[in-house]
Amino acid sequence: MLAPRFLPLVLKQVVRHRLRSTLTVCGVAVAMFLFTAVQSMQAGVEAATVTNATDTTLVVYRKDRFCPFASRMPQSYAEQIKRIPGVASVVPIKIVVNNCRTSLDVVTFRGVPEEPFLEGYAPKLRLLSGSLDDWKRRSDAALLGETLAKRRGLKVGDRFEAAGITVYVAGVIQSDEPQDENVGYTHLDFLQFATGSRSGGIVTQFNVKVTEPGQLEPVATAIDERFAHDQDPTWTTPEKAFVARAAADVIEIVGFMKWLGWGCLLAVLALVGNAIVLSVQDRIREHAVLQTLGYRGNLIARLIVTEGLVMSLVGGLAGCALAAWILSRSALALSVDALSIPVQSSPALFVWGLAIAALLGVLAGLVPAWQAGRREIVTCFRAV
Repeated sequence: MLAPRFLPLVLKQVVRHRLRSTLTVCGVAVAMFLFTAVQSMQAGVEAATVTNATDTTLVVYRKDRFCPFASRMPQSYAEQIKRIPGVASVVPIKIVVNNCRTSLDVVTFRGVPEEPFLEGYAPKLRLLSGSLDDWKRRSDAALLGETLAKRRGLKVGDRFEAAGITVYVAGVIQSDEPQDENVGYTHLDFLQFATGSRSGGIVTQFNVKVTEPGQLEPVATAIDERFAHDQDPTWTTPEKAFVARAAADVIEIVGFMKWLGWGCLLAVLALVGNAIVLSVQDRIREHAVLQTLGYRGNLIARLIVTEGLVMSLVGGLAGCALAAWILSRSALALSVDALSIPVQSSPALFVWGLAIAALLGVLAGLVPAWQAGRREIVTCFRAV
């Protein structure tokens, strides 16, 4: 560790070559910005697709259909699904989306029956503004996820149109479930008839709650067998597995981008290391003077390592903070087939990025510090 009284000397060396230090810090900031953005996407993929031991939700979809436009099943299936052993509840859902392709600005409406919504969904949602009473009172009301409301600049009392449907914003909600952050919850019967088509009694999917996690596979098999020979056969899978399959292409792209993140870290290491090497070469004779004044070799080495740490921390702080600010303001989410993968930074990711930047700064300074610390005084004075 370096004593605090030596920090002014380190800072003086950093600002001594302003252009070099500024370019290094800016390079670190850009690299850490990209690294944080990529990690935010990776975290969103994990939150939306990684299952855990407490998951008890199945999604029943029309077999061989992926886009909500194509998945059409009779709402009457709900009563038959309820009678299957292991089923705790069934919620029919009508989904209308303005774009089935992969996009950063997809508006998804989910029509849900009022009673199941209030009993099963509302307790898990945090109402940031508006009221449930307004949602219950108006047939055209919608509760918007925070991400969707922020991205579209919507607030309670606004009316907005998407996918040919105009709704009244009755509230803005927040949820721990990624899929709730980018949707608008409406009344099922309103959404079934909102486009003017005779689609009453037709839904897109059923969300099925089972009594315990161990029942997911048996119940899914039983549902598909029950409707295997009907006009509209089903495909049933755990909710997060359903998201993972529908967004497989997006997940593959995000997985490839993690290599971009590693490349950013290597860029940080190279930038800081190059700056320190050049700085040490310029100060060989100065180090000899410091040794003459009583500075030991290990102290000079620590000064050099701290110099790299300072530049990495400043650049890392700027890059991580900028990424966190942009992601929080833009409320981005990768959407495909009405399913969302949030791109959101978090305090933990910010701290993690800053720690990595600091570590790379230390590593970048180790070799030049070791060389400078072992250099003899006479050799230093002879250097040109």
